[in-house]
Amino acid sequence: MTLPTTRHQPDATPPPGYDPRAFPAFAVTVDVVILTLRDARLQVLLIRRGGAPFEGAWAIPGGFKRPTETLDEAAARELTEETGVDAAPLLRQFGAYGDPDRDPRMNVVTVGYLAVLRDVPPPVAGTDAAEAALVPVAEILDGRRTLAFDHERIVRDAVDRVRLELEVSGLATEFVGDSFTLAELRSVYEAVWGVHLDAANFRRSVAGDAWIVPTGHRTRPGPNGGRPAELYRAGAAWRTGGPLRSPRTIDRRSPT
Repeated sequence: MTLPTTRHQPDATPPPGYDPRAFPAFAVTVDVVILTLRDARLQVLLIRRGGAPFEGAWAIPGGFKRPTETLDEAAARELTEETGVDAAPLLRQFGAYGDPDRDPRMNVVTVGYLAVLRDVPPPVAGTDAAEAALVPVAEILDGRRTLAFDHERIVRDAVDRVRLELEVSGLATEFVGDSFTLAELRSVYEAVWGVHLDAANFRRSVAGDAWIVPTGHRTRPGPNGGRPAELYRAGAAWRTGGPLRSPRTIDRRSPT
């Protein structure tokens, strides 16, 4: 015999005597890491802070979550307000940071967001950002450029996530767009992993329609002549993984 089931809404009211003031207050922010390739180098979108704390220092875009918005909405809004870049559909959470002294103003927990873009339009500083620019990731990881708050750690974690995802997902194709040459695809791995890959070996690794499908088109002839490169599109295999594994000799501190 099947017993009848009843559906009821769980009680969502606070327990009697509950006082939220009995708990320490803290704020929630979002910080956004936008990565792209430019001039065959891995670059990150930064803003120069226009106010205290860390006035004049470089930082990743971000800010406080408003009470009426979700984390995703806050990340998309802050990115657009501070840089003019709209990447809302591509933003995804990759980490949270809550060290009690990470922000001198108060106890602030931040949620890190990441997006990989093929093309980043010229950033335009807005709201409390004095400047916005694309900067080589290597300058941050090598210590040549200091960031506000704990943003160096956040950028480092984002780069590590992208390096891993090149092995286990189709993230590499997000750097190159709908059609690409083999040289463009290879440059993604070289820039993110900080290595040089042999062109012939790379071609063998991605050979076959599972990974790359010829489009029947070629690039435009270059100013120095030569045979235009063949254009490809991503095959179905990218949906379940990637064709390469990171070399053991990779220097994880300094992508090119």
